[in-house]
Amino acid sequence: MNARTFTQLKRTFYGTFSVALALSLVACSGSRPAYLGSPQTALQLCPSSPNCVSSLDNEEESHKITPLPFQTAGTNSAKLSAAIERNPSAEIVVNTESYIYAEYTSDIMGYVDDVEFLIIPSQQRIDVRSASRLGHSDFGVNRQRIEQLRKQLSEN
Repeated sequence: MNARTFTQLKRTFYGTFSVALALSLVACSGSRPAYLGSPQTALQLCPSSPNCVSSLDNEEESHKITPLPFQTAGTNSAKLSAAIERNPSAEIVVNTESYIYAEYTSDIMGYVDDVEFLIIPSQQRIDVRSASRLGHSDFGVNRQRIEQLRKQLSEN
């Protein structure tokens, strides 16, 4: 094999590898579930897989998480949005006075987690649901994310 043939093989290999890598990263994001992104009266419950936490899930201990602290009426959405935007992996998709939907994308594999917040002034609570789009386990990432937001909100 001469040098020219070897160089062509190398280019073909790296080109094929690059395309395969790009396609696998796109596939990791999954598609947005249809029930997300519109204000609701209640958030969906978690699926049976352990990659979800929700303040409304009373059935499965591994899914339970305390609602976020309610701030002064009228300031909850702004404070929560600001806390979310501090995370460079987050993108707010829907932001209303009573509902926020954000997507968090992991740095390495590009996995997307869907996070919803339902602000209920009459009950002075902020319900939350954070779930991975793909896979079975999230190694506690969704719970850690919500606890980090809780900490940021309590510091402000």
